[in-house]
Amino acid sequence: MNPVTPDLMLQADAAPDPTGMPVVVDQVALARLYGEPLFAMPTDLYIPPDALEVFLEAFEGPLDLLLYLIRKQNFNILDIPMAGLTRQYLVYVDEIRSRNLELAAEYLLMAAMLIEIKSRMLLPPRKVAEGQEPEDPRAELVRRLLEYEQMKLAAHKLNEVPQFGRDFLKAQVYIEQSLQPRFPDVDMADLQEAWRDILKRARLVQHHKITREELSVREHMGMVLKALQGRRFVQFEELFDPAKGTGVLVVTFIALLELAKETLVEITQAEAFAPIYVRLAFTST
Repeated sequence: MNPVTPDLMLQADAAPDPTGMPVVVDQVALARLYGEPLFAMPTDLYIPPDALEVFLEAFEGPLDLLLYLIRKQNFNILDIPMAGLTRQYLVYVDEIRSRNLELAAEYLLMAAMLIEIKSRMLLPPRKVAEGQEPEDPRAELVRRLLEYEQMKLAAHKLNEVPQFGRDFLKAQVYIEQSLQPRFPDVDMADLQEAWRDILKRARLVQHHKITREELSVREHMGMVLKALQGRRFVQFEELFDPAKGTGVLVVTFIALLELAKETLVEITQAEAFAPIYVRLAFTST
């Protein structure tokens, strides 16, 4: 039993010529099998009952089948030979109508349209105003076929675009994190923002006293170290007492900067915009 290709099914089902000669395909043979021309139907040719139905299900609709027939026979889509196209189309519709009426329904509708166009082409053209060309009955079908072909080509181009999950996958790399946490360096802008916040709160509780107080940066450095003694982390705001006034806040802030400069304290922050902490640099963790 020889296998049958879709091209062979298409060409073998064609109706015979009225003269008794087989319908010529490719200007030479009745059909082609494995590329070889056939001038007569094989005696052992077997076409399964569902072969034509399966073949039609490969199309997306009547327009897809019509476009296939037109391109296969190298017809000019702007000047379609309706007789030949309708004959080939009806061969398929007649075969599936008795087997699968649901599948054939939309193909039957297109068959009726082809027969109507063919009938209108046999009639004399309608009279039109002087200077106008008569309407071609095939114009609407040609328009629909051209639009469908454009959409089909656009869909094919979209399908060629690489798609995630089909053509490529997202690379995932797992990095083992160190058990020892590493705190990011504190940005100068974060210190400035924290300092502005302290000054803002200090203005709310400040006292107006006319006094002259001498403040020692070195003395406040010792006070900061004493406050950090025995504690692992101290929040930045806890080192300042707004009730003592702006002068004390300024000196304490300068003392803290001097301690950081001399690497006696460490200023850390877990992440951006997170609270700022201070600890002794020589304290074991």
